[in-house]
Amino acid sequence: MTPDIAPGSIASLNADSSANPARRRVLLSLAAAAALPLAACGRDGQLKNVHGIDLTDAKWSADFSLKDPDGKTRSIADFKDKLVMLFFGFTQCPDVCPTTLARAAQVKAGLGADGSKLQVLFITVDPERDTPDVLRAYTTAFDPGFLGLYGDAKQTVDTAKAFKVFFQKVPTGSSYTMEHTALTYVFDTRGQLRLALRHEQTAAECLSDIRQLV
Repeated sequence: MTPDIAPGSIASLNADSSANPARRRVLLSLAAAAALPLAACGRDGQLKNVHGIDLTDAKWSADFSLKDPDGKTRSIADFKDKLVMLFFGFTQCPDVCPTTLARAAQVKAGLGADGSKLQVLFITVDPERDTPDVLRAYTTAFDPGFLGLYGDAKQTVDTAKAFKVFFQKVPTGSSYTMEHTALTYVFDTRGQLRLALRHEQTAAECLSDIRQLV
């Protein structure tokens, strides 16, 4: 699936993958970022000098209806009193996903007492392998409060499209891996989409951006 990303961008990503996987991950993030409408800067009520992508004035919004490991259906409305960091990934991801969740844990710790206001959500793009128990064990290994979410194949595709996220299955011998957009979305306490954090951002840069929403 390739929601809202130009075909030329996907073609260049595919051509680059075998030669330089690390470069491919950066390009996935940049291609997704290019597909996002950028907000105007400098007006009252907007974020100032952010390292990520300011989506305050974006002409689109996104939501989801997915299950948590306990089987409870969740949407962004369930977390309106919290800041939400939302990331798409899969538990067998070798690098991008664990580093992103580790960075989220650093951000939460860096918020100090305000860390209780942050909810991290991990939406799997690999529901075939990421069962509820697998998701629970994976996310809570980074922080007991992190929450994994999953849906069936159609729900996964529809949710990714809503967030302009690219993902695809890539065969690897007798198994497979997943390629996916590496942006982290941030919602404020009113449930409004405000930021997209790039994978290349440091924990300190993410913390600086998110502090403006506390």
